[in-house]
Amino acid sequence: MKKVLFSFLAACLLAACGGNESKTKTEEPKTADITKDPAYQKGLELVSKSDCFTCHQIDDKLTGPPYREVANKYAGMPDTIVTHLAQKIMAGGSGVWGQIMMTPHPAVSKEDAEAMVRYILLLKK
Repeated sequence: MKKVLFSFLAACLLAACGGNESKTKTEEPKTADITKDPAYQKGLELVSKSDCFTCHQIDDKLTGPPYREVANKYAGMPDTIVTHLAQKIMAGGSGVWGQIMMTPHPAVSKEDAEAMVRYILLLKK
C-alpha cells in the first residue's frame, strides 16, 4: 500500500512540475481583416468600376495574371513600386507576365491607379 501511495504521489509531483511546459499554447498571429482597410475598399471600388476584372481575377488566371500573384511578386518591394505599377495601368505594357499586352487605361488618373495598386498589393498571402 505504501508503494502504491508513493508511486501516486511521485506521479502527481511529476505532472505538477513539468505539466505546464509541454502544454503551453503557441498563439498564432491574428490576421487583420483587410476588407476593413480604407485602401482596400477604395481600390476595390475603383477596380470594380473599371474593366480590370475582364482580364484579371483575384486567384484565377484569365488573360492577365491573378491579382494575388501580382501582390506576391511585388510584396516587400519599396513604396516606389506603387507608382511604377500605377504607370503600367495607365500606359499598358507587356513582357513581365508574358507576351499578351495589357491594355492602356489613359483615362485613369494617377491617384486612382495608385489606389488600385494598393488594393492589389493588399491581396498578398
